[in-house]
Amino acid sequence: MSSYDVAVIGSGPGGYVAAIRCAQLGMKTALIEKYSTLGGTCLNVGCIPSKALLDSSHHYEDAIKHFEEHGIEVGDVKFNLEKMIARKQSVVDVTTKGIEFLMGKNEIDVYQGVGSFKDATHIDIAGEKNLTIEAKNTIIATGSKPSTLPFINIDKERIITSTEALKLPEVPKHLVVIGGGVIGLELGQVYKRLGAEVTVVEYMDRIIPTMDGAQSKELLKVFKKQKVKFALSHGVTAVDRDGDEITIKATNNKKGVDVEFKADYVLVAVGRRAYTDGLNLDAVGIKTDERGKVEVNEHLQTNVSNIYAIGDVIKGAMLAHKAEEEGTLVAEILAGQKPHIDYNLIPGVVYTWPEVASVGKTEEQLKEAGVAYKSGQFPMRALGRSRASGDTDGFVKILADKETDEVLGVHMVGARVADLIAEGVTAMEFRASAEDIARMSHAHPTYAEAVKEAALAATEDRPIHI
Repeated sequence: MSSYDVAVIGSGPGGYVAAIRCAQLGMKTALIEKYSTLGGTCLNVGCIPSKALLDSSHHYEDAIKHFEEHGIEVGDVKFNLEKMIARKQSVVDVTTKGIEFLMGKNEIDVYQGVGSFKDATHIDIAGEKNLTIEAKNTIIATGSKPSTLPFINIDKERIITSTEALKLPEVPKHLVVIGGGVIGLELGQVYKRLGAEVTVVEYMDRIIPTMDGAQSKELLKVFKKQKVKFALSHGVTAVDRDGDEITIKATNNKKGVDVEFKADYVLVAVGRRAYTDGLNLDAVGIKTDERGKVEVNEHLQTNVSNIYAIGDVIKGAMLAHKAEEEGTLVAEILAGQKPHIDYNLIPGVVYTWPEVASVGKTEEQLKEAGVAYKSGQFPMRALGRSRASGDTDGFVKILADKETDEVLGVHMVGARVADLIAEGVTAMEFRASAEDIARMSHAHPTYAEAVKEAALAATEDRPIHI
């Protein structure tokens, strides 16, 4: 029987990063993955493939809608969905192969099979060969699966989750998306660009409801301009399929009336659930909460002292980069170090176009907490760089403490804000004031100038370019 200092169950961003960091810190490490490829949901059927399709469909949309205004004449532009899907898969394949390389480079033993607890220090692995390994410590990093509603039958053909939406055999005529969050909006935009009619049905009264209200309003405005239809404050009550036609019944919560939608595809994007199937948690008495998430303390330690859990399988936002930070934290704790994570400073991003990105507190959260704050906002359309690229939708908003001027939240909508939000994270990690950002030199012309201008607006209400 092989023995390890650490065994990691699950090879997503949290799991593989945890394994690498453990190995870097001198621990003999094993990684257990049930699927034939490494990388988990993010690399295989999540973050990476969805961004590949978003990029491909964006190029197509630019060609048919925007090239001419740049003086580029290309004639009759067509897309090949099969090739788009194939390119997406090639990106996935290269990326997952990269994880395999990193496992070898760091001398991490990889086991392909389903890992389950025999006891606190032994893990059974059911795969092509059934075996058991011993581990002084174990990190659970098994991630999440798409959620559904109890009355919806996901048939994976016409009534689908994000996994199936990444490899459809055709562009839907009418795609109804149930859920106006990140996943639904991203994939809805992909197929809208390719010619589908898209209707988003959302239970709440706004899209991306966990983000700042100003971002919700701006993205809704942009999507409506792109001819995406919305049914907000609508609770879905039934989804029925008859051949290739699907009927979606919903109730308008504000008016109290029932409505129907007809579609040939329905994407159920109502969130994700922690995935612990097959772990045999009962064998070691690991506690889970009412939503099936593994309970952990501030060190991400379960009630079994040598077993830890990270990522989507525990509380908090289901984000790949959150899982990575948690994987690193556990590895360093096991090595006797004293790392920390500030969960308030984990950024959130929506990879639509324009992109949406946030870090810190929203305006709604500050109001609810009774915090005295000031707000500075600057529109992207006022930037020379935005006008040059034609990406004039969006804004940057900075929220700062009214007395101390410390930055409390940064919220963005616009071109490349998924990258730009790192400036907000950096500033807040060092507890910068709005004035600190306002006095930093930002290259011209760049999208980042909007951050400086928003900081000027928050500091003394003195932006330069509006």
